[in-house]
Amino acid sequence: MTNHPLQKIDFDQLLKLCIRAAFDAGNEILHFYNTGFDIETKSDNSPLTNADKAAHNVIAKALEKTNIPVLSEEGDILPYEIRKDFEYLWIVDPLDGTKEFIKHNDEFTVNIALVHYQKPILGVVYCPPLKSMYFAANNGKGAFKSILENYDKIDVENVISHAEKIPFANRDRKFTVVASRSHMNSETAGFIENLKKEHGDIELISKGSSLKLCEIAEGSADIYPRFAPTSEWDTAASHALVEISGGKVVDAKTNLPLQYNKEDILNPWFIVGRR
Repeated sequence: MTNHPLQKIDFDQLLKLCIRAAFDAGNEILHFYNTGFDIETKSDNSPLTNADKAAHNVIAKALEKTNIPVLSEEGDILPYEIRKDFEYLWIVDPLDGTKEFIKHNDEFTVNIALVHYQKPILGVVYCPPLKSMYFAANNGKGAFKSILENYDKIDVENVISHAEKIPFANRDRKFTVVASRSHMNSETAGFIENLKKEHGDIELISKGSSLKLCEIAEGSADIYPRFAPTSEWDTAASHALVEISGGKVVDAKTNLPLQYNKEDILNPWFIVGRR
């Protein structure tokens, strides 16, 4: 692995690489989405499709040239004794929201993050059906959202130059909570009830995949409580988006930022906030 001081990382080139990789992976996913796919069950009882595998292969090949190791949901997970010494690490979910993909509700994403030690410093999140591309890096420029023009080809320079900075201007709206479409539980419901006592009439948005954190990053929602299991690849890319856009992603117990490349790649319960 190549170890460079953080200030020498070429964020612009890495963002371009990741935007291209996310788009290409998204097109692989859309092929299966539109023509059909096979479903397997992994050891943790979560679903796996050939779209997940195809997207992983596209992204892994694209990231090879960076000489930075990759931790992907669909790849081999290196032992922590090796990973713990990595200064930089790609953390990837080739198809985040496989359940939503299977349901055909358009709420799934491609997630690519670069982590420096335990902190996400670059994130790209792409929702192929909606053509929504989010990206951000610790280069002082901020976080952005771009709607792609078509599915057939991509001009990365054009995507970047025409992107809108997030969060968008504050809109006159109710206090807004975003929650998981597939993992609403009693703990989350109780947390939301307490928010109603504090803020009165609130709006609740239910979404799948990392689109929930993107809602916070773009300023369309104020808080996202997650009191159900997730893994590092579910949150790393969108965590970067949230933080760089001025929000925060914190451990629900300690109120400290989530960390990555841990021995246990499961996340603790967490809260994502805008206000």
